[in-house]
Amino acid sequence: MMKEGSSVFLSDLKELPTLVIGDHQIRLEIEEPSPELKEIARKELRETPEIVEAAKEELKELLKEDKELRVPYENDAWLVRFLRPTKYYPESAYKLIKEYYKFKIKHKDIYEGLLPTKEKKVFEQNVLMVLPNRDQAGRRILILELGKKWKPKKCSLDDVFKGIVLFLEAAMYEPATQITGAQVIFDMEGLTMQQAWQFTPQFAKRIVDWLQDSVPIRIKGLHIVNQPYVFQMVFALFKPFLREKLRNRIYFHGTDRDSLQQYLSPKCLPDIYGGTFQFPNVSSTEWYDLLKHCDSEYEKINSYGVVTEEKKKKTHK
Repeated sequence: MMKEGSSVFLSDLKELPTLVIGDHQIRLEIEEPSPELKEIARKELRETPEIVEAAKEELKELLKEDKELRVPYENDAWLVRFLRPTKYYPESAYKLIKEYYKFKIKHKDIYEGLLPTKEKKVFEQNVLMVLPNRDQAGRRILILELGKKWKPKKCSLDDVFKGIVLFLEAAMYEPATQITGAQVIFDMEGLTMQQAWQFTPQFAKRIVDWLQDSVPIRIKGLHIVNQPYVFQMVFALFKPFLREKLRNRIYFHGTDRDSLQQYLSPKCLPDIYGGTFQFPNVSSTEWYDLLKHCDSEYEKINSYGVVTEEKKKKTHK
């Protein structure tokens, strides 16, 4: 269980279940970082008590002065979610917060009322999966299967994107993920031409803008595996929008498991990717069973952001 009364929550949520499957647990890991992770944070993120306190205070002041934003700046855990990925530079964290909320306004059709219980179908399609373990560097591993498992008529790309957003919003709560980041595997096995036509330049730009400017998580690698020839057509849509930093973190492995394992240890990969990690058959529905208890927290997340005229009217009612 999560610690009762933990300030990590924005809502009145007090605890979440831990799902036990075999020898493994499906849960959000919101406990304090281990001594090893604290050392990584010190070395890579400049995380020392003095820098942390000064950065929180400066960021808090920047947010207080910004009348266009309504955010929970009194919540230290929330501030740290943006300070860690920006290495405790307050101005950079402030910019990230602005971009994070501007993106939500720009793509209101995706974010408005976004709750786990409203997006059950994407979890039922089992095209998204977070492994119960982490990689050799402590990073979360997200797997997207947009080939043979994906049925666009039942689950559109927008639905898939909503599922990814729900996962990453949850991952933002984990100190270990804030420090180490995440790895993403795109398994494109069985991608057909009909599926490829679902991708548009507009969708590609949205994803790239989101990853490059608006996600408060360090995405350390995007790994494309089992991609057929038709995937070249899909990737061509994304290429014009990629800046060098993200481009350099995209790796094409095909069916070469040795190539994948240069970045992800076989000890943390399931056997379908040439790994040795043994875990029970965990699917997206297990994660749904966990996240559905978080609706009140997502509602609170959705209540913050850029103060639009519509929100002003609601506030003054």
